[in-house]
Amino acid sequence: MKKYMVWCAGLCLTMAFTGCKSSESAYKKAYEKAKAQETASQAPVVTEQPTETAVVAPVEEKPVTELKIVDNTDNVKVTQEKVSLVNGSGLKNFSVVVGSFQLKANAEGLVQRLRDAGYDAQLVLNVERNMYRVVATTFETKAEAVASKNELVGKYQGAWLLYNTAQ
Repeated sequence: MKKYMVWCAGLCLTMAFTGCKSSESAYKKAYEKAKAQETASQAPVVTEQPTETAVVAPVEEKPVTELKIVDNTDNVKVTQEKVSLVNGSGLKNFSVVVGSFQLKANAEGLVQRLRDAGYDAQLVLNVERNMYRVVATTFETKAEAVASKNELVGKYQGAWLLYNTAQ
């Protein structure tokens, strides 16, 4: 009886695997149909072009004094954002950001922890992105900010440099 059941199961499996094959001609027909559609869509369509000229807006030039350039000779990335001070003593040219939050309460918690650790932490807001940035330290020169960032990266792995464009 077992031999008969095993033999029937084998026969059913054989029929199942051989009966599901698609014929090659079906693939060939689908390929030819796709090729015909592709060549039809590539045929050039001639349309009449308007003879009007395009209007170009004039280029606005700004004096060089309005453009602030941040050097990158030391290959340290500096992110430029327009931020406003929410809480703190004030920003200088370069700041080290150790946290970014959408919720003000979370940002204020990190500011308090930094102040307890002896940093002059400040809270700034990037209105365009609706993000609160927690600034641990702020400096006039990029070299000082880079040194501070390298020190803070050990404690705060996501530390990065910010240049405030709102100044």
